[in-house]
Amino acid sequence: MKIDSLIVICVILLFGTFTSSAIADEPININSQRQLFVDRHLIDELDNARLVLHRPVRREVAIDNDNPWEQYGVSYMTVFRDGDKFRAWYRADGADFDKGKRRAMGAYAESDDGIHWDKPKLGLIEFGGSKENNLIWNGPGANMSVFKDGNPNVPDDERYKAFVRSGDILGLVSPDGLRWRLVRKEPLLTDRPFDSHNIVFWDDREKQYVAYTRGIRREGQLGHGTTKSFKKGVRWIRRSTSPDFRNWSPLEPITTGDAPLEQFYTNSAIRYHRAPQYVFMFPSRFVNARETQPGWKAGKGVSDIVFLSSRDGLRFERTFNEAFLRPGPDQGNWHERGVFMERGILQTSPAELSLYAMQNWRLESVHIQRLTLRTDGFVSVQGPYAGGELVTKPLVFAGGKFHMNYATSAAGSLRVELQDADGEPLPGFALEDCPEIFGDEIDGEIRWRNEPSLSKLAGRPVRLRVVLKDADLYAFQFGD
Repeated sequence: MKIDSLIVICVILLFGTFTSSAIADEPININSQRQLFVDRHLIDELDNARLVLHRPVRREVAIDNDNPWEQYGVSYMTVFRDGDKFRAWYRADGADFDKGKRRAMGAYAESDDGIHWDKPKLGLIEFGGSKENNLIWNGPGANMSVFKDGNPNVPDDERYKAFVRSGDILGLVSPDGLRWRLVRKEPLLTDRPFDSHNIVFWDDREKQYVAYTRGIRREGQLGHGTTKSFKKGVRWIRRSTSPDFRNWSPLEPITTGDAPLEQFYTNSAIRYHRAPQYVFMFPSRFVNARETQPGWKAGKGVSDIVFLSSRDGLRFERTFNEAFLRPGPDQGNWHERGVFMERGILQTSPAELSLYAMQNWRLESVHIQRLTLRTDGFVSVQGPYAGGELVTKPLVFAGGKFHMNYATSAAGSLRVELQDADGEPLPGFALEDCPEIFGDEIDGEIRWRNEPSLSKLAGRPVRLRVVLKDADLYAFQFGD
């Protein structure tokens, strides 16, 4: 009896081990989607190579506070391509001439290139006795988060939608993005706090509306916050979904694995247009204990921007704890709300992404500045001059071609090998079959000497081995 039991236990253990290994080696189906290295999801081995976070470059001022209705601030912008134009909606803070107080309103701008922005005189909202301005909303609520609804079933007079914050979250709809009305009198979300910019959009991959709002994360739990006191938790980001923009699921805090628990303020969540399986987020990280300007009227604290990525919209990876955007040498950014990332990633040239950040909040010099980043250039696998290697987990792809986004030095290079699931080079696709690759290309096609097509490998598990010398690999894609 004891021997039989021992045999059964051994069989169970052996089967369990086999099952676990089989699951661990299950190939990842990437089809023909572009793949980025913003997390370690595809990576099996890095040998003398590393993941590097790349920071955007500050460029010119995109939106300045050069009108009376903007004199106290411009911030909380959402921007996207709409037809042949880039369109932007942002918060404008001016003086309320009736009440003599600061007043937050919604304003509009547009651009042909994402660099030079025009503020058209729309004649919609009166300010200071005139409608000669670019204002499109004056309440109730402020901090508009606008999107164009991709839901094919939406009526034409609700093609554009927005959240505004008025204590609770109110919903707006519009036929053109300029003329707005409340979708209903009652709020859409009431589980406060919602101060700052609450992002909402139609998610075409999930076929539902998705919102990312402010909230609180408690130490040791993921509870819902209903108080504005952060003494027992940290400022955090929550997610809600809706099938119809009217009825929303309970807000659920995002998770960031084992990353340090830090204060997150705004979030700027967005699906990346070139690889929409990724949700990117650019939270403002609030470091509340530091004080660089003693006596600053709004209190202690400094802030910067960090980078998060997710494949399911709720569980986010913090591959890097370092800042994506630092306050920089501008002393106007070194206080508690000095810099916020705006919501939007524009393709302003084949090799360039434009992002936007509000800077110098609470100062007369407040503005929204354009930032640039290499296309797909958030993170790279970087090999030193001495050489390094990347090996992926087993992948299943579709198509007959292979492209990479890469950059090398004049002396640097890359070489690519395709392996079977066990790590053996595939005939015709070994390292020695790949000519040395050097240069700088966003979508460079990679070829092997005697194999013009990868079609015969499509649907089979393969590993990707890349040898890098003084080179960066940002992304890759199989397909036709």
